[in-house]
Amino acid sequence: MQPKSIEELIKNHINCQLAQVESDDLTHFTAIIVSDDFIGQSKLNRHRLVYAALGDHMKSDIHAFSFQSYTNEEYQNLK
Repeated sequence: MQPKSIEELIKNHINCQLAQVESDDLTHFTAIIVSDDFIGQSKLNRHRLVYAALGDHMKSDIHAFSFQSYTNEEYQNLK
């Protein structure tokens, strides 16, 4: 699966300011996701939102998916 396809899946499910996905082998992926949908959400709930966006692709196309999730404010504070 192409990283851009995963970015689109995430953007279609979560209102993102940023969804940046990378992969060296097209089965193991890393991502940075920035969305104010994460405001007030625990880390577990953020993961649930992202995995819901990926749906059945986690069972077939994506072997491993590691990501960092931030609100817009959290992401701006990293800089």
